[in-house]
Amino acid sequence: IIMKSITIQGTKRESVGKKSTKALRDAELVPCVVYGGAETLNFSAEERAFKGLVYTPEAHTVSIEVDGQTIPAVLQDIQFHPITDKILHADFYQLADDKPVVMEVPVRITGRAKGVVSGGAMRQTYRKLKIKALPANLPDEIVVDVTPLKIGNKLYVGDIKTNNFTFMHPDNAVVVAVKMSRTAMKGGAAVEDDEEETAAEGEAPAAEATSAE
Repeated sequence: IIMKSITIQGTKRESVGKKSTKALRDAELVPCVVYGGAETLNFSAEERAFKGLVYTPEAHTVSIEVDGQTIPAVLQDIQFHPITDKILHADFYQLADDKPVVMEVPVRITGRAKGVVSGGAMRQTYRKLKIKALPANLPDEIVVDVTPLKIGNKLYVGDIKTNNFTFMHPDNAVVVAVKMSRTAMKGGAAVEDDEEETAAEGEAPAAEATSAE
């Protein structure tokens, strides 16, 4: 399934100084910039327009409408206020049909692993995977069937079939692993063993999308 797109209505910014930026934020508008095109475009948009883009586990492309112009893009970076969580600034990268982009896409687990049925515990190392694809081939999710996995088995990036995109991870990166649970080993209450592979949760900002020229 091709990645969904959301529309953000914007207004071109004639001034980009600190004073005008503060005035925009006071009006609950987000200062934004689009790179990657013939010219860099500075614009502002209502903060609520970002709701379907930022506050969701799903990945989206963006259609930016400014002064009658429509610009296809992906969110590249977004800054939040450390206390209020208000959006302070957003960077977008303009898409071109013939230029691949790198973007993080959510991983969706399907099936019930044989190892889990046998009493094992499943660990998902990556919630998102970084891929490289032409805009038209960006998938909205990567579906992983864990049904065949037994206790001790791991599913690697190299095991996942891809259509028209490539992973930006080594083939031996572990996406999902089924381990012997402590319950099975000790016969006691379930205790989660999260000592390993937690640092690679793949929870980098949803905003990670860069040009891959």
